[in-house]
Amino acid sequence: MKENTVETNEKDIIIPDMLIGSSSPHIRTNESVNRIMLDVIIALVPAILGSIYLYRGAAVQTILLSVVAAVIAEVAMQKLFKKPVTIKDLSAVVTGILLAFNIPAGAPWYVPVFGSVFAIVVAKQLFGGLGQNFINPALAGRAALMASWPSAMTTFSQPVAFIAGASGASVDAATYATPLVKLGLEAPAADIISQLPSLKDMFLGNIGGTIGETSALLLLIGAAYLIYRGVIDWKVPVVYILSTAVVLVVLGVNPSLLMYHILSGGLILGACFMATDYVSIPVNSKGRVIFAIGAGLLTAIIRVKGGYPEGVSYSILLMNVLTPIIEKFTTPKVFGRVD
Repeated sequence: MKENTVETNEKDIIIPDMLIGSSSPHIRTNESVNRIMLDVIIALVPAILGSIYLYRGAAVQTILLSVVAAVIAEVAMQKLFKKPVTIKDLSAVVTGILLAFNIPAGAPWYVPVFGSVFAIVVAKQLFGGLGQNFINPALAGRAALMASWPSAMTTFSQPVAFIAGASGASVDAATYATPLVKLGLEAPAADIISQLPSLKDMFLGNIGGTIGETSALLLLIGAAYLIYRGVIDWKVPVVYILSTAVVLVVLGVNPSLLMYHILSGGLILGACFMATDYVSIPVNSKGRVIFAIGAGLLTAIIRVKGGYPEGVSYSILLMNVLTPIIEKFTTPKVFGRVD
C-alpha cells in the first residue's frame, strides 16, 4: 500500500493513499475503448470469414466500402468540429462492420457508403461522438437505407457457396424470399415448414439474408467470446431472444415454428451485437433486462402484426429512445438520499 508523508511541526504523519479523497471516477478498470472495440472485432471475425465464404467477393466489397466510409466520415467530422481524431479507438471500424452485416450481398456500392456516412455523421458525431449517441449508429444507418433504397435492402440471394456449381456463380444467381417472409405466410405450420430450409442449414447459414446475419453458429461463437471477455452482459441477448419467443407464442405463432423464427433474420445478430451496445442501453442490470424484454416484445409484434417481416432493427432503435426513461425508474437511489 502506498503512503504519503505530511510534514507538521510535531512529527511526520503517514497517511495511506486509500484514505485520500479524490474526484470521480472512484472505480477504475484497465479496459479501454480500444481494447473493447478490438474484442468486438475479434468476435466478428468468424462471421466475417463466414460471409466471405458464403458470398465471396460481394461480401468483401460491402464490408470494405462500409468500413472505409465509416472511418473517413469519422475523421472528416472530427476535423470539421476541431476535435481530436479518435479513429484509433476502432469504434468507427466496428460501426462499419455491423452496418455491412445488415446489407444484402450484391447491393450497389453506394448503399454501404451512404449507410456508414449516415451512421457516423448523423447518429454519432452530430450528437457529440462516441459515448454521446443515444441510438445505435449502425442500426440508424440501416434504418436510413431501408427508407432510401427499400428494394436493394430487401433483395436477397442464396449464398454462392451452396449454389450447385458455385464456382463462377454470381451472388444474384438465386434471388429468393427469405425464411422470414415464408414464416409470415398464413398457412398451416406443416406447410410452412415444408417450404423452409432445414434447421441445420439455417444454423450454419445456408439461407438468404444480409451478409452477416445468416450463420447463427458463427455469431454465437463471437457472442460467447464477448461474454467470456466480459464485454457484453449475457442477460441481454438471452432475455431478448427468450422474450421474443414467448411473445410470438402469445401472438399465435405455432411453437413448432419458434426455432425457425429465432434462426431467421437478424435476431441473433441484433441480440448479441446491437442490443448490447454500451452507450445506447441502460447501465444497470435491471434496466438492461427491461430493455431486452421490450425489444423482444416489439420484435415479435412487428414480425406477426406488422407489414415488414423483420422487426429487430426498429425494436432496438425504439428501445434506445426509451433508455433514459428506463434508467429513470431503475437507477438505485443515492445512499442516504430521501425523496
